[in-house]
Amino acid sequence: MISAVLPTYAPADLGIEKGEGVYLIGNNGERYLDFAAGIAVNSLGHAHPHLVAALVEQAGKLWHTSNMLKIPGQQRLAERLVEATFADTVFFTNSGVEALECSIKMARKYHAANGHPERFHLITFEGAFHGRSLATIAAGGQEKYLEGFGPKVQGFDQVPFGDLDAVRKAITDETAGILIEPIQGEGGIRPVPTEMMRQLRAICDEHGILLLLDEVQCGAGRTGKFFAHEWAGIEPDIMAIAKGIGGGFPVGACLATEEAAKGMVKGTHGSTFGGNPLAMAVGNAVLDVMLEPEFLERVNDVSKTLMQQLSMLADTYPDVIEEIRGQGLMIGIKLKVPNLDMLQALRDRHLFTVAGGDNVIRLLPPLVIEEKHIKEAVEKLGDACKSFSEKES
Repeated sequence: MISAVLPTYAPADLGIEKGEGVYLIGNNGERYLDFAAGIAVNSLGHAHPHLVAALVEQAGKLWHTSNMLKIPGQQRLAERLVEATFADTVFFTNSGVEALECSIKMARKYHAANGHPERFHLITFEGAFHGRSLATIAAGGQEKYLEGFGPKVQGFDQVPFGDLDAVRKAITDETAGILIEPIQGEGGIRPVPTEMMRQLRAICDEHGILLLLDEVQCGAGRTGKFFAHEWAGIEPDIMAIAKGIGGGFPVGACLATEEAAKGMVKGTHGSTFGGNPLAMAVGNAVLDVMLEPEFLERVNDVSKTLMQQLSMLADTYPDVIEEIRGQGLMIGIKLKVPNLDMLQALRDRHLFTVAGGDNVIRLLPPLVIEEKHIKEAVEKLGDACKSFSEKES
């Protein structure tokens, strides 16, 4: 008999009662150190007092009007994102996949507005994950997500990850742009090399196509910059964001330059709930914290400490850990043992992490972790690695 909740997930047999900072508290009363953060969502941890206050205050005023009326918080959040990024304009959504859908539509509409509707293809990369809609599973190109859902949506040309020659060869008269995650998340925390990011920008400029970035997981302070592409010193034309920008509340956005957005005029796109007052109140509260000058400095400091300790752990257990990779607080541990077994071993030790592709465990803690939390996490990781190492011997 099917469950009342459609069984598309395989959740752990544990209910969570509440969250406090970087900890989750189960309905068994036990505390778990959260280095998953809802898959890079709870950027400021759980029940952050500033976010709670903002949400409660807005909930007492107004929940929803739809975008038929002006929403002051939406205007404010858009202006702040424009001021802090490359963008000239912002469209708000409820999720990352919706932000990607808007980005894809915008890239196609841009070329149609320029008299070239045939230019609707996007070059994407093997190992990518852009969401679960029909368009975004086609963009990601992974068979496990495509199987059984009919013909693949047209307009996505995949090339091997990191292969610039393949990118150049894939460009045709139908190419609208290039879509890439600066760091592949679900694909196993695979950073795009800085020089490749710069070359992709140059290729787009050379061919008159658009550079689209998916910073749903790697954005919003996760790498130690407000957005990950800033490390390469380049700017995209269009960027999809979500997850950490809402701190746990469903918020996503498509950011774009004025030129890239030229085709998105009245009636071309919409959302019932995107940009609603509750979401905007929380989004603005997240930026209150995240845009403080010392915030990202602190993320970089603690991430260096975490990386150093993980590297020492890898040296201690070379039979368990193959590689430590990533940037900031978006870290992947590539394993020599099954990652799902490690995931369970860490959960048994009250540490939540996330599995990823390429036999990786992802560490995506709240950006507000302190050195004491790093010490606790590394001790639990070390104990788990020791247990696997002893089995091997």
